Amino acid sequence: MKTQFALIEKLCKQIKEQISFTPKIGVILGSGLGRFADRLTDTVTVDYASLEGFPTSTVKGHSGCFVFGNLGGTPLVIMKGRVHYYEGYDMQKVTLPIRLMAKLGVETLCLTCAAGGIGDNLNVGSLMLIRDHISSFVPSPLRGENDERIGTRFPDMSEVYDKRLREIAGQAAKKLGITLDEGVYLQTRGPQYETPAEVLMYRALGADAVGMSTACEAITARHAGMAVMGISLITNKATGLSSLHLAHEEVTAAASHAAPRFEGLLQEILLNLNQDH
Repeated sequence: MKTQFALIEKLCKQIKEQISFTPKIGVILGSGLGRFADRLTDTVTVDYASLEGFPTSTVKGHSGCFVFGNLGGTPLVIMKGRVHYYEGYDMQKVTLPIRLMAKLGVETLCLTCAAGGIGDNLNVGSLMLIRDHISSFVPSPLRGENDERIGTRFPDMSEVYDKRLREIAGQAAKKLGITLDEGVYLQTRGPQYETPAEVLMYRALGADAVGMSTACEAITARHAGMAVMGISLITNKATGLSSLHLAHEEVTAAASHAAPRFEGLLQEILLNLNQDH
């Protein structure tokens, strides 16, 4: 992690040469949700590939760039596309974008992702506010020598997903007439989808939704001192809970179909976050 600190500083300097403001809110857009960035004004786009030492996304539906801009007076940075552990990166590379956003000044991180629904109330198109997560099936992004300049050795995880942010999200959903469930998200390594037996185990552990990202990012953000909110878009029922076979194209299509509703909710949340600050 100590060698990563120098890289973070270098990347931060490179980006600050291209933007004229400090983003206080960061957003990671999941599969099929990249169009939300079009709602920003006064934008500056920085491709991941232009940042030396920065991981690039290889998954269809993940564009691979930062978009810095303004949303109703809120200065923020959006990640159009994330990188995943299953793409071959180690966890410190996967979570490097979180470290970089923290260094740039981001204090609040909004995570979005596509997920498989395990809970009976979660069907295709459902939105789930993440109340807690289970990360025990993936390596910790904090593994290895700790750098106290980044965060403490043993960070508390009793409230990863900020209660106040969840309240703001709930109020925004109520205002828009959108159903927003709450639940526990479980991250797997991927890239294969879960088996029916695994889904039964996840349900027994208390998981309401399953995906291949997000929890490691939330851990890293809390380690860096950021407040975290997470919302999952349910793009399919988890394996064994429906008769359908899973495919990435179907997940992306479901995300795109639900995107306008999700994007409307996200915009309302972000505008309320600005007022809350």
